[in-house]
Amino acid sequence: MHYREKLQLWVREALGDLGGGQGLILDVAKHVWANHETDLKNSDDAFYSWQYDIRWAANQLRRTGKLGLRTAGSKSIWVLKQ
Repeated sequence: MHYREKLQLWVREALGDLGGGQGLILDVAKHVWANHETDLKNSDDAFYSWQYDIRWAANQLRRTGKLGLRTAGSKSIWVLKQ
């Protein structure tokens, strides 16, 4: 599985684990780091860009209708769609 495909999977996994299928980008990033730190550290240059890349993954998921976005004040919340 390609790195960017993994990121999409990890975003979906994080949102599912956070409860309610939704979460702040910060919480998603913390979950990805806690569960995939070794993968990220071993991914060469991706280690330096993974927090940007995770946003790319979320955009791809939104384009395919698998992820929604809502706001709460100034914060964006990613919402997993079934």
